[in-house]
Amino acid sequence: MSIQKRIQKKGKALTTLALATTLAVSALIPVHAEVADTTVNWTREQVSKIELNKDNTLPYTDVSKLEKFTEDYHVWDSWPLTDRDGNIASIKGWKVLFALSAPNNVLPGKVHDIATIRYFYSKNGKDWTLGGTLFPEGASLGSREWAGSAMMDDGKIHAFYTATGHRGQEHLTFEQRLAMATGDIVADSKGVRFENWGDHKIILEPDGKYYQTREQAQQGEGGGYAFRDPMWFKDPKTDKEYILFEGNSGGAVGDRTFKQEYAGSIEYTSKNPVPAGAVHANGNIGIAEVVDGDPSNLKMLPPLLEANYVNEELERPHIVVKDNKYYLFTDTHINKYAEGLQGPEGLYGFVSDTLFGGYEPLNESGLVLANPPENPYQAYSWLVLPNLSVVGFAHFGDIGDMSIGDIGHQPDEFQFEHFGGTLPPTVKLSIKGDTTKIGKEYSPGWIK
Repeated sequence: MSIQKRIQKKGKALTTLALATTLAVSALIPVHAEVADTTVNWTREQVSKIELNKDNTLPYTDVSKLEKFTEDYHVWDSWPLTDRDGNIASIKGWKVLFALSAPNNVLPGKVHDIATIRYFYSKNGKDWTLGGTLFPEGASLGSREWAGSAMMDDGKIHAFYTATGHRGQEHLTFEQRLAMATGDIVADSKGVRFENWGDHKIILEPDGKYYQTREQAQQGEGGGYAFRDPMWFKDPKTDKEYILFEGNSGGAVGDRTFKQEYAGSIEYTSKNPVPAGAVHANGNIGIAEVVDGDPSNLKMLPPLLEANYVNEELERPHIVVKDNKYYLFTDTHINKYAEGLQGPEGLYGFVSDTLFGGYEPLNESGLVLANPPENPYQAYSWLVLPNLSVVGFAHFGDIGDMSIGDIGHQPDEFQFEHFGGTLPPTVKLSIKGDTTKIGKEYSPGWIK
C-alpha cells in the first residue's frame, strides 16, 4: 500500500493559492522579513518529495515484546549526559541517560500531564539501572518537566529542561519556558547521583517576534504552540556555545503573510496551490547564544529554520557536526503537517556548511528515518548521537488503521497493551554528504 494510503491526511481538500494570497494581503505585518537572509525555509515543494524506501524505513518492531526499561515507569523522550563539547560523558566509567517518565499505571495519553525526569546509569551503555528522579520533589519550576538536555563540566551537571505549566496551578496549563539548574555529580562503585542543586532558573521565554507566545497562539483557530526541548550545542569550529529549541514563528495567525519561499518554486505552486488552512502551520527551530560561558545567560537569535505553511511542530532539534558540515535534526508527527501535505512519523534532517544559513534537506525531502507503513507509530522522539547512533522511544504498535487520535478512545486495556513506554532498538545512521541510510539495529537503548 502507498504512503498516501498509509498516512492520515490532515485537513480538508486543497483550495486555491489565490485564496491564500487574498488572506495574506489582509495581514497586518509580515513575519521575520528582516531575518530572511539567515533563517532557512523547509518548503512544501521539498516535503512533496517524501518517499519511503529501504534507506529511510525502519524495520518492523513488535512493541509488545520489548523489555520494559524499568518495571515501574513508562519512559519516553531520552537523552544522555554529555560533556561541554557534546561528547557522551563518562563519570568513573558510568554513562548516564535521562528520560521523561510516569508511573506505569497511568494511561499513555495522560503521561505528559505528570511527566518527571528520571535518570539511569550504566557501565556498558546497555544494562541500565534506575537512579531515581533527577531533581528533588517539588524543585523544578513547572507543574511537569518536559524534555531537555544535560551537560557536565568540572564535576557539575547543568540540566536543561522544559518547565511546562506552573506549580500549584488548579487547572493544567501549557505555558512552556526553557529552564535549568546546576548540581554536583557524585559517582562511586555503586553508581551515580546528583546533589546540592542550586536554584532553578527560567533561562528563555518566547519573545513574540521570532518565537510565538502562548497568547499569540491562542488568537485564531488551529495551529500549535511550542517553546521547549532545550538542547546544548558547542560549535567545534568557533567554540561558541548555544541552546537549540523548538518554537513557532512569532505573531498571531491573523498577522501571518504568505511568501513564495514557504512553498518553493512558482512552477510547483502553479500545479499545487497552497490551501488557506496551511497558514496555521508555523513550526521553527530556535537558537540562543550562551553569553560569557554562563549557560543561564542566553542571547536569543533568529531561528535556524522555519516551516511556515509546512509543519507546526519541529521537536527536539539537535546538531551533529560531521566532515566539517552541520547536520540539523528534528522530529515530527504525521498529523503536524500543514493542510495539503503529508509525511510519516519520522526523523528529519538538514545539512549546511555553516551553523547559520544554508541548510538544505537531507535526501532532498528532509526525511531521514520513518516507521514502516504497517506500523506507523511504533517509535518516536529520535535523537542522533555524536557517533550517529539513533535512540528513540517505543510508542504505539500494531493498531491497524487507527490514527494516533483514535487510541485514546479505546478501552484502557487496549491502550496499555499497544503502548511501548520503553526504548526501541538503537539504529545506526550513515551519512554521506546530503544523503543518509539506516544501518544495523542494536539492543534497545544502547548508548554506544
